[in-house]
Amino acid sequence: MHFVERAAAERVIDPLALVDHLERCHRQGRAAAGDILLLDPEEGSGASFLCRAAWRSGRALGIKFGPIMPANAAKGLPTVITLVALFEGETGQPVALIDGHPVTNWKTAADSALAQRHLAREGARRLLVIGAGTLAPYLVKGHLAVRPSLDEVTVWNRSALRGRAMVDELIGQGIDAWFEDDLEMAVRAADIVSTATMSEAPLVKGAWLKPGQHLDLVGSFLPHMREADRAAVTAGRLFVDTRDGTVGRCGEIIDAGEAAIEGDLYELCEGRGRRDAAEITVFKNAGGGHLDLMTAEFIAQRLGLMT
Repeated sequence: MHFVERAAAERVIDPLALVDHLERCHRQGRAAAGDILLLDPEEGSGASFLCRAAWRSGRALGIKFGPIMPANAAKGLPTVITLVALFEGETGQPVALIDGHPVTNWKTAADSALAQRHLAREGARRLLVIGAGTLAPYLVKGHLAVRPSLDEVTVWNRSALRGRAMVDELIGQGIDAWFEDDLEMAVRAADIVSTATMSEAPLVKGAWLKPGQHLDLVGSFLPHMREADRAAVTAGRLFVDTRDGTVGRCGEIIDAGEAAIEGDLYELCEGRGRRDAAEITVFKNAGGGHLDLMTAEFIAQRLGLMT
């Protein structure tokens, strides 16, 4: 069994190839997946241990696991530390143990990019990313990879200093980007809006959306978190990556109600995408063990560890 460090995994990632891989995987059939979250028995620490398993029958199975340690932030250490154990699907033989950081960031970006491929308007030019944390640059690369017409990237962040630092990073990579401190103006001007925050109060308002926009909600993952108000989430056709990962779990979907969901990522890959240039589309990205597994498979294949 091989151990794949973060740098080795990052080197073999091609965003467009990863999105294509996820699409093929979704078309091959639904995976079995489940989560276990263990809370620190010492109350008050906020620490937990996550185990997220998935199985693609006859192809691969795996588990992402590791501690979530909020107190690490004050020590300058990562708060989420994960590994992905990947096994061959027919015989169960171990293939690799992979650093979870690139798996998590790239699968999240590819999740949104795959949905955007099916839901965004043809010829979309302006991408707005709300948030400037670790995940945000990955989202930019994912969205740009599947939509070459995107030639403008705007960043909004509560901390202008951090937002401008991300813009400088993107410009250094040859991406036309700038910082906008007026969120409403930025949303109204964008063709695609991608949110990557941990906001507990809605940032994107339904009143700001316009015909033809695509809204990609990524950051919120708990019932008390919301990156968009109910008017925004229900402004158009609503899709999720999985119902299991979003219904009753993500604040925006709790507000909208399960009945508002038109389909999931499996159904999008079957052809249930954008119908016309004027409709508004909304996608809720909550992740899941099956996406971690698909991404780990991709990394292992690129490294020649499995076919």
